[in-house]
Amino acid sequence: MLAIEQLHKSFPTPQGPLPVLQGVDLRLARGSSLALMGESGSGKSTLLHLIAGLDRADSGRILIDDVPLDGRSEASLAQWRREGIGLVFQQYNLISSLDVAANLAFQARLAGRHDPQWVAYLAEQLGLAGLLARYPEQLSGGQQQRVAIGRALAGRPAWLLADEPTGSLDEASSDEVLSLLLQLVAEAGSGVLMVTHSPRLAARLQRRCQLQAGRVQPELG
Repeated sequence: MLAIEQLHKSFPTPQGPLPVLQGVDLRLARGSSLALMGESGSGKSTLLHLIAGLDRADSGRILIDDVPLDGRSEASLAQWRREGIGLVFQQYNLISSLDVAANLAFQARLAGRHDPQWVAYLAEQLGLAGLLARYPEQLSGGQQQRVAIGRALAGRPAWLLADEPTGSLDEASSDEVLSLLLQLVAEAGSGVLMVTHSPRLAARLQRRCQLQAGRVQPELG
């Protein structure tokens, strides 16, 4: 269970603190999926960064199976990022000096969970089996995003956090990549929290909600 309780976060500006999250409450069971929508600047990416331990909240709590993230050391948060979550961003963030095979296995190796059969299966399902010796610069945008998804799921994390994962792709590629993501998330036994601006893509997930004025609004139908 991922539970967020009264989460507040602001950022300093020359005019004073700028509130971004103002009491966010959210609960998500492992294995479920939720699309988080909202206008630019509404705090969607900030919320993902807090869950990932990439930033710290001003107040409130994030709990994973009733264990809080707040107060953990940087080393403990780094372990959480290695073992507990997979991250997929719009920018791909692949390691340019590694080929596709090494990029796919990278996080799983860090987490001590490298399973060659599972990684080979991911590569096959993602259409990457014939591209394992290539480097990121030799891939299309859609292919790079597939590598990023495979890398995030190679260690079978409890949670996949996806920030506009298809935002740089055309509509057809977006639909195909999201279908693969949701299929493989289910097979990995992971839950997924996805930030998106697209109501069409959000409708593919089990739950949908809006972040507005720093709070999560009642869920969309």
